[in-house]
Amino acid sequence: MKIIESWVRKHKYEYNGAIRHPFIHKIRDATVQTSSFKRWLGQDYLFVRNFIPFVASVLIKCSKESNNDSDMDVILAGMASLNDEIAWFKKEAEKWDVQLTGITPQKTNQNYSSFLESLMQPNVNYAVAITAFWAIEAVYQQSFAYCLEDDAKTPAELRGACERWGNEGFGQYCNSLKEIAERRLAEVSEDVQAKAEATFLRVLEEEVQFWNMSEGRLPSEQN
Repeated sequence: MKIIESWVRKHKYEYNGAIRHPFIHKIRDATVQTSSFKRWLGQDYLFVRNFIPFVASVLIKCSKESNNDSDMDVILAGMASLNDEIAWFKKEAEKWDVQLTGITPQKTNQNYSSFLESLMQPNVNYAVAITAFWAIEAVYQQSFAYCLEDDAKTPAELRGACERWGNEGFGQYCNSLKEIAERRLAEVSEDVQAKAEATFLRVLEEEVQFWNMSEGRLPSEQN
């Protein structure tokens, strides 16, 4: 069994908590509150803006540490898609009457962004960074793909968000990131692998807290 696959099994509870959060269930069941979705929309727009420098840092680590030229192609494709993602958020915000200008990041968002900044440091191994990159993208892909299943009751006005990350193409992209991470993890020391596993778990924790925030729960209420 590959390393990441073993982590997903080992930490099944935490993984399922991130990809099957009540916020996602409510989108799937058409019971999500409009205020919650709008809160997620605005805060995630801010998060993506902070996510872009992180992805750039992964690209830099890739150029210095990767022994496979295809890694850069995959990461570059991800960076290119983020420009479209920002445009999508702006379009959705207009549709939902969410004012993005001057919006303030909530504490949970700030914490997640600070975590990303810590992963951008030069001493963070490429294997650790690419693992985090995969995990962040995979949580969204798995979550929103769940809302597109045949028996889902996802409202028509929310399907665009679900299709943004839940589509098959994005799933293939996530698999490409996972393959890079698996290959790199197999090449590093057990110490680096342990750091990558801890980072994987931290991503899951941050994702759960972000969903909680979207539902309006304060950080003190999220445990």
